Amino acid sequence: MAVNRPSSVLYCCDYNAVRSPMAEGITKKLYGSEIYVQSAGVRQELEIDGFVIAVCREIDVELSRHRARSLEEMSDWGDDLSSFDLVVALSPAAQRMALDQTRYYSLDVEYWPTLDPTGMGRTREEQLVFYRQTRDQIVARIENRFGAP
Repeated sequence: MAVNRPSSVLYCCDYNAVRSPMAEGITKKLYGSEIYVQSAGVRQELEIDGFVIAVCREIDVELSRHRARSLEEMSDWGDDLSSFDLVVALSPAAQRMALDQTRYYSLDVEYWPTLDPTGMGRTREEQLVFYRQTRDQIVARIENRFGAP
């Protein structure tokens, strides 16, 4: 089966601090320069989550230099939504905003419901389990959607 792989993808979630940076970093690792990838959040009130950095490092995805940004900031910096082939929303709020902001563009918006691991688990190890589940869910969804790297 042929895979319709986009040439550019924007991942978005609530704060660009957990799910969308994971998806961005994993996609870059798997597909390199074959797919242009960015990520943004509905809002930008947080910095990247330390657990995200830790669980992504386990699969050789480096995110310690990631700086969270909102969709509004992305636009202010000159990244126009119309330049992406695909917008992937990883949270309900991101889906609503993506559909609203792209209604006049010819691009696809997909919703990938993805576990938000923040606040789950009591101990550090329990928390890491939930973050790994989210990471692995994202890896599986990316590979399923874009095909083998």
